[in-house]
Amino acid sequence: MKLALAGLIGAAVLATGLLLLLRGGDDPPPPPPTTRPDRAPTPAPAATPRPRRPAVAYAPVTKTRLRKDLRRLRPRLYVPNSDAGTVDVIDARRMRVVRRMRVGSVPHHITPSWDLRRLYVDNTGSNTLTELDRRTGRIRRTIPVPDPYNLYFTPDGRRAVVVAERERRLDFRHPRSWRLVKSVPIPWPGGDHLDFSRDGRHLLVSAEFSGRVVRVRLRRPRVTGVARVGGLPVDVKADTSGRRFYVANQARGGVSVIDPRRMRETRFLRTGAGAHGLALARDPRYLYVSNRLAGSVSVIDTRRRRVRRTWKVGGSPDMLQVSGDGRRLWYSNRFQGSVSALDTRTGRVLRTIPTGRGAHGLTYYPQPGEFTVGHNGVYGVRLPWRR
Repeated sequence: MKLALAGLIGAAVLATGLLLLLRGGDDPPPPPPTTRPDRAPTPAPAATPRPRRPAVAYAPVTKTRLRKDLRRLRPRLYVPNSDAGTVDVIDARRMRVVRRMRVGSVPHHITPSWDLRRLYVDNTGSNTLTELDRRTGRIRRTIPVPDPYNLYFTPDGRRAVVVAERERRLDFRHPRSWRLVKSVPIPWPGGDHLDFSRDGRHLLVSAEFSGRVVRVRLRRPRVTGVARVGGLPVDVKADTSGRRFYVANQARGGVSVIDPRRMRETRFLRTGAGAHGLALARDPRYLYVSNRLAGSVSVIDTRRRRVRRTWKVGGSPDMLQVSGDGRRLWYSNRFQGSVSALDTRTGRVLRTIPTGRGAHGLTYYPQPGEFTVGHNGVYGVRLPWRR
């Protein structure tokens, strides 16, 4: 009997010890090992500082599905008529003008806000932005902003970038209060259009009347490089790889391919007289180019870096917008006061719609994408950032 009782007690003690071991135990930790007085302890390795990452890395939109809050909005084209001081609203499905509004003087472009909730008309003559309601398309308010020839938003949405062409500078502003944060002088005349690097660290802006393309750093903004391309560089677009920028050149009749790291032209693609506007197709391998003086639209293969085809369309194709499904390319005819729709499979002009005088930087809204970096609608999606 005593032996059996002793065995039961021993088993209970063993089980309790195993349970405490599995739960981590309540015993105090063992004392640290003693250090020999003649030898200092080995210090822990210092943490390697991680490089500063951009707030947003982005890529052009290739999908055709709209964001949920945009799906009930009727697709419209908003057309600024620079010479008439008006905006025409076109129903994209019925292909006709449904409204004409008087805005500030000399409206050049219509820019969707970064969060896609508003539209802004850039009026350089009256130094104002006209804010439009995205649902009704009607005017909401007028915002005083000096010389807004063009309007962009940094890929992280934290700053608006106003291209003040007459003042030869980029104004970085708060995107809601429009308070000036910093101005970056551009020492060359004709600041026009820009696009951002895919990692969100730099932008490249054309200086049309000096034949230059200028690189500006976004963190603590300042000019960090310049490329001489000659002629009259206008629209700027980065390709999906992020290793090249394309710059339309009106005077040279084609498109410069720019290495943004070395800031030099690596190739020139001849498209047609008055090469002016650029727009990526839904398959971003292809880039559309409007040739304003030649009355044509070219298609560039960005992988092979060559002109694939050119469609003779007549008129004076200026700024470009691709429809949400990618089947139509809309463009303003600057000298005819009209807007045309082109079938992107055949190059056939489907319809030309009369507008006000000086039809310029039209936008097609809504479009697929998570945000826009501005201009007349350059939409983007977030990318997981990798070193």
